[in-house]
Amino acid sequence: MKLEKKVALVTGGASGIGLAIARRFVAEGAKVMLADINVEAGQTCAEELGDQCAFVEADLSGEAGAEAMVKATVDTFDRLDIAINAAGIGALAPIVDQTIEQWDGVLDLNLRGVFLSTKHEARQMVAQGDGGAIVNIASINAQQASEGMSAYCSSKAGVEMFTKVAAMELAEQGIRVTGIGPGLIDTPLAAPLIAFDTIREDFLDNIPAGRMGTADDIANAALFLVSDEATWVTGTTLFVDGGELTKRFPALLHKFAELQQEGGGPG
Repeated sequence: MKLEKKVALVTGGASGIGLAIARRFVAEGAKVMLADINVEAGQTCAEELGDQCAFVEADLSGEAGAEAMVKATVDTFDRLDIAINAAGIGALAPIVDQTIEQWDGVLDLNLRGVFLSTKHEARQMVAQGDGGAIVNIASINAQQASEGMSAYCSSKAGVEMFTKVAAMELAEQGIRVTGIGPGLIDTPLAAPLIAFDTIREDFLDNIPAGRMGTADDIANAALFLVSDEATWVTGTTLFVDGGELTKRFPALLHKFAELQQEGGGPG
């Protein structure tokens, strides 16, 4: 029960990595607020996790959504000790064809959403006066470029650097800010990629550990980073990727072009 008497807020908590982290935190004794734009899924997950969990609808592309979710957490559980900023989306498009709407959609949630969430989470922790821990979910694409993913890679690189700056600014208030950079994780976000045999095999060929990660792999890392075992860890991003960063990222645009020419589908 490493998180007994702690209150955690998890954005993107209705699926994938966010949900796995929420489940792990509840199992470790925390009370958890799930924040997500998907109301039906969020309410279902909160009910599944029981009395230690609640749900708040949150659109994190704007400041009002971030402020409201922190307020809902405090109104429900009286305080905020831990925040996991996991909400995010991806997009695949060549730079010359990418629309402003695609670019802004990814950057608004993945980077601005992390900034706004951290801003209001940290304000609450500062007001409480006894510190806290914030974890921002980045990606190996914070450091590993991928064709067709300019918006996503840029947003996650921004998350990694923002995490460093936030850690510097908030250390005096006893607030630790760290990041996690997942590799290929078997989640709904990755499903469109790994649905194709050739793309899935190309990913696996470039993961020295020989398998995709699971959402529980990331939950394990998150638990360490917010626990008392990591009290001297701040400002860093922990890459949980089976060694994926040591090799290369698949050439997705070329892979999909080849599949279209061959008339291939998922399988």
